[in-house]
Amino acid sequence: MLSEAHLKRIEELKQRYQKPQSLVLDALWMLQEEHGWVSEEGMKYVADILEIPQHHVFGVVTFYTMFNKQPVGKHKIEVCTNVSCLLRNSDRVLEHIEKRLHIKPGETTPDGKFTLVEAECLGSCGTAPALSLIH
Repeated sequence: MLSEAHLKRIEELKQRYQKPQSLVLDALWMLQEEHGWVSEEGMKYVADILEIPQHHVFGVVTFYTMFNKQPVGKHKIEVCTNVSCLLRNSDRVLEHIEKRLHIKPGETTPDGKFTLVEAECLGSCGTAPALSLIH
């Protein structure tokens, strides 16, 4: 599932760290870089190459929102819907994007260009509402 270059990089990183768990984020980033998302099969693969329990990798993927657990479009639009942003009308921002792209959160446009996601928090409460475009 990973290219030879990425497998080589993982082996190099293994020499740096005492515990293979330290490489989980790096390995998952490499997997997502190559495939665009992290499948359940991909999580098992990472656990196998790092020789760690699968539940550890699953826990990391489900905790961090930066990992796509399903295929996404070329551009991922995240709109914060936490309290600070909602008080500053992020719901209206989300609604505008839904109407403009004809998709709901969790969906991708038919051309595969955009995926819309509700984010729990983008860490910009003081300048709310927050939106992030990832490509």
